[in-house]
Amino acid sequence: MNKKMWFLTKMSLNKKIKTKWFLIANLIFLIIIVGLVNIDHIIKKFGGDFSETANIMVIDKVNAFDEFKNNYALASKYVSEYDNIEITKYDGSYDDGVKEVEEDKHKILLLIEPDNDNYIKAKVVSKESLGTITATLLNTSLTSVRSGIVLNEYSITKEEYQNIQKMVVLEKVVLNENSLEDNMMVSTVMQVITLPLFMLIMFLIQMIGAEVNEEKTTKSMEIILSNVSPKTHFMAKVIAANAFVLLQGGLLIIFAIIAVIIRFMLTGGDILNGVDSDILSLANTLPLDSITNTLSAMIPILIIMLILTFVAYSLLAGILASMTTNLEDFQQLQTPVVIVSLAGYYLSVMGGMFKGSIFIKIMSYIPLISSMLAPTLYVMGEISIIDLLISILLLIGLIVVLIRYGLRIYKVGILNYSGTNLWKKMLKAVGEK
Repeated sequence: MNKKMWFLTKMSLNKKIKTKWFLIANLIFLIIIVGLVNIDHIIKKFGGDFSETANIMVIDKVNAFDEFKNNYALASKYVSEYDNIEITKYDGSYDDGVKEVEEDKHKILLLIEPDNDNYIKAKVVSKESLGTITATLLNTSLTSVRSGIVLNEYSITKEEYQNIQKMVVLEKVVLNENSLEDNMMVSTVMQVITLPLFMLIMFLIQMIGAEVNEEKTTKSMEIILSNVSPKTHFMAKVIAANAFVLLQGGLLIIFAIIAVIIRFMLTGGDILNGVDSDILSLANTLPLDSITNTLSAMIPILIIMLILTFVAYSLLAGILASMTTNLEDFQQLQTPVVIVSLAGYYLSVMGGMFKGSIFIKIMSYIPLISSMLAPTLYVMGEISIIDLLISILLLIGLIVVLIRYGLRIYKVGILNYSGTNLWKKMLKAVGEK
């Protein structure tokens, strides 16, 4: 039986791997991942005239040109590669400046005037729409100019203003050493980790359903089962599907590493070069050390839970596929399974919003959901390692039940080509020994 099972497994795996579509799909995955990781360089290369310098001609009627220019240079420090701007003082009239802008799309006219209500007012004239980055930098720089004018009027020094604006330092004392301070941020990090898991689960369910229904539709199922038992056929499908998904997951990791290496080469060793300063500031606030240490300690448990989850979903998908007569019926029958998986994903995303929730903790024990929810709660300090082990034991229990009773359904359903009294036949099969 083992030889036949491994032969079917190898045949099923080769059917998925040794195809042009497998190569094309992974080539597309590689291009997408490399593109996403290096999107800023792609935008720079093909996104527009980033290399051409635009000239902002400033008509200054509040004697703040130098301050505006300095503020703009400071504000554009982190986006200078995408905002090639030269700022010059314009001595001509407003109408003459507008004419120059009409003749040259790379010229921008900025008029700064005094205002009784708001100290200053400004008008910008451009032939084409301003980019979001340039418009934001202009607003920021003008706001800084206005602040300087206000400080001078009330005889407040910049040092005094900075002291007024200083935030109160909040000292955090956490009595629970296992808890992490920023649950929402941790949840965001875990969301990035669990998203590929969710996608692979969906891929696994669709793949088994499509293959089983293909064999039933082409009547090749009858030929196969005349040589092997339904149990051998069932286990071969499960092993082949899981091997393929693990292979695909490994390839995605390799693609991500390649993308990072390419970015490393493009940025001269600084992979964070070009990343928005606000994003970098947010990343610096993440408790990455705590997350890394916690994840590294639970990697073996995560791998075990990952494999068991794939096995459970593949068993369930195979059982459901055997009960259907075509792919359309399977897609309808798999909807509850997809909803369960979605529930696990969204609960893992929202886990940080419901700190201490008993409901969330209970849901982390439920098989098919626990694989995405339990690790997130553990990293946030909401559950212990004992809870993770309980989730694994319950997941193993589900697998045992699916193998014991699901195989009975599979034996009856795999050669069933009619939907008449289907559920009655399935329930009868479960009760048989």
